[in-house]
Amino acid sequence: MSVPSQVSGAAPWPALVLASPPGVEVRGPHVPGAENVLTMGALELLADLARRFGGEVSERLSARRDRLMGWRGGEPMDFLASTASVRAGDWRCAPPPAELADRRVEITGPINAKMVINALNSGANVFMADFEDASSPTFANAIDGQVNLIAAVRRNLEYRQPETGKRYTLAERTAALFVRPRGWHLVEAHMLVDGRPIPAALFDVGLFLIHNAVEQVARGSGPYLYLPKLESHLEARLWNRVLGHIETRLGLPSATVRATCLIETLPAAFEMDEILFELRERSLGLNCGRWDYIFSCIKVWAEDRAKVIPDRGAVGMTQPFLRAYTRLLIKTCHRRGVHAMGGMAAQIPIKGDEAANAAAFEQVRVDKQREAEDGHDGTWVAHPALVRLAREVFDRVMPGPNQIDSAKQATFAVTAADLVGLPDGECTRAGLAHNVRIGLQYLAAWLGGVGAVPLHNLMEDAATAEISRAQIWQMARHNVRLDTGEVVTHEFVERIIAEELARLRARMGDGFLGAEHLEAAERLMHAVATSPVMPDFLTLPAYAVLLEVERRSARTPM
Repeated sequence: MSVPSQVSGAAPWPALVLASPPGVEVRGPHVPGAENVLTMGALELLADLARRFGGEVSERLSARRDRLMGWRGGEPMDFLASTASVRAGDWRCAPPPAELADRRVEITGPINAKMVINALNSGANVFMADFEDASSPTFANAIDGQVNLIAAVRRNLEYRQPETGKRYTLAERTAALFVRPRGWHLVEAHMLVDGRPIPAALFDVGLFLIHNAVEQVARGSGPYLYLPKLESHLEARLWNRVLGHIETRLGLPSATVRATCLIETLPAAFEMDEILFELRERSLGLNCGRWDYIFSCIKVWAEDRAKVIPDRGAVGMTQPFLRAYTRLLIKTCHRRGVHAMGGMAAQIPIKGDEAANAAAFEQVRVDKQREAEDGHDGTWVAHPALVRLAREVFDRVMPGPNQIDSAKQATFAVTAADLVGLPDGECTRAGLAHNVRIGLQYLAAWLGGVGAVPLHNLMEDAATAEISRAQIWQMARHNVRLDTGEVVTHEFVERIIAEELARLRARMGDGFLGAEHLEAAERLMHAVATSPVMPDFLTLPAYAVLLEVERRSARTPM
């Protein structure tokens, strides 16, 4: 199967809005509430952002590829010599606003109404509404998410369960709202500016801020973001310019928009100080995006036979290369006066098996204990049931609102060699089959519009699916010998895909998410697992397929 990796400018639907600025086309299926999101003012701002910054986005993506090719060609991975003065400097970031001094538990999830309400009501300090890894980027999801956040900011978001009639509303006290847009590498194909799709990051942030930033300030809060998948401080500089321009357009003071950056790529781990420096007036610290970080390591090391990553289940946060990354993040953030946020606990409650559930929760407890004792100021969970557990751990270790002024990190010494150390563990047939199983099921659900999928008692998202498919590609690329003695080849991978597909089809009656898209998911898995060059992101070829699915299922347009 040939899977397109880029999205053309061709739009298959009639115009979605009746009036739009010159050079702007918005075409897509009908989405309730779109007319209140895609207003003339919003489209004018988005067009301005695309024209002003779209070229620089392309330059930064090209720079990513150039640096990756340099590393694969033998250039050493190290901290930048050109920014040594920034790392040595005695500067600090702006202090966090009072409502964000304590961020000990943060919950993340998709942007549908029920999930937004449950997360805001979960008892967590922060809810990160996720347009990226936890959301399939259908046009319906992109617009519905904005509709829900507009209502949530104004505290009138409601949801009624169709099957039961149960009504969900916001509690009197809710978590602080953060929003994670899509990364620089993605586009929003339903909006064309001068014939080109707008960068999805600009689409998501522009719409959220134009509809909510002024309202949030008026309510005594502020617009807060999580910025994903940065690979360099120059990308952080670009974000700072984008956000500053939006503030000017909205008449807001500079640095009204505050942001935490996810350090979820290996390149970014070498530029933590520099990223904070670029955003120092608006920075809210850094977060250990552990799953994407593991995927990024696989991608960077993809062509290195000596750097084959063992089974996903063996790559825990106590592995030396991951411990080095988290400790460097803590040390860097606290030196600069900002929060160092821990990683995701992806476990979800296991119904009907109390022993397995207790074991899973104990894993979370141990993980959060490590984070708190190392000096993290808070952590992430994927399910409301984990909020209390994570809070109890941090309450015991961290009696104050954070550990920014703690001396725990003073002894942390991390070198470039520590960040690129090879993890221990083996590659097994069971691990390979598990990766295939996760990849097929996740892609099927994702093509059906669901981006956060409960599988095998874990909440899988695009980041964990990236690990699975990248490991498959890397094993086949280097003909890895498994614990069974079998050698991984493209033909072997295809056989495993066929076996797992047969098992999934035998379960079609179980009603797993996206079953109707299993055939398309299979074609995608074959393509990304056996392609001559590892695709940069699974979501690039998958988005092209998603658009085809959307076109086939589109109802009568507006």
